Amino acid sequence: MKIERRAAAGKKRVFAPGCALMLYKPESAARLLRLLRANLGEIEAWSRCCRKDPGFETPVEVINVCPGCDKRFRNDYPNSSTVSLWEELALADFFPFPDYEGRKMSIIDACPTRDQTRVHDAVRILLRKMNVTLVEPENTRTRSTCCGDTFWGELPTGRVKELMKKRTAEMPAEEVVVYCVSCTKAVFIGGKKPRYLVDLLLGEETEPRTLDPDEWHRQLEIYIDAH
Repeated sequence: MKIERRAAAGKKRVFAPGCALMLYKPESAARLLRLLRANLGEIEAWSRCCRKDPGFETPVEVINVCPGCDKRFRNDYPNSSTVSLWEELALADFFPFPDYEGRKMSIIDACPTRDQTRVHDAVRILLRKMNVTLVEPENTRTRSTCCGDTFWGELPTGRVKELMKKRTAEMPAEEVVVYCVSCTKAVFIGGKKPRYLVDLLLGEETEPRTLDPDEWHRQLEIYIDAH
């Protein structure tokens, strides 16, 4: 696996932590932005939800955390290109990676980046740098299947929870790396221990907080409407 830094010359750069991270741990988003600014130069904080047209009038590169942001900023808006935080950190010589001493973890690759091998590669480079022993499930990378959350609003909530439990049961290790906040809810509901990649990088535990899918999406919609 090799990650190549793409030229961002002439482009404004912004950091978009995404609505879910801002609901979950806004202090982590602020910490990451400070670190990026200290080492990569001028980067603007971007809080507008990716579901709303950013209105970029000149080329802008969006450093994203949320897989949904990666997909929307990449595909939906003019003058917008995207690079994941994971790709930036995979190339970084400044990040203080914690050491997890070879602990075994599985992984769920997020739906919006299922076709983005650059993201899959970067995430695994980060895990290797943190001394995580990755135990891949059968359905992984471009074959990854949804954690179940995508079906919220289309199926009854009880059925969504059943899908979350089914996907989590496919994980060969008790700890499961995810890089989508909604995936953490699915893994908790499925009875295993999610390790959200931001938390892993910052040496923190992943907390359940709001678990009920209906309440979680209600909170998301309120945040999205406000941003």
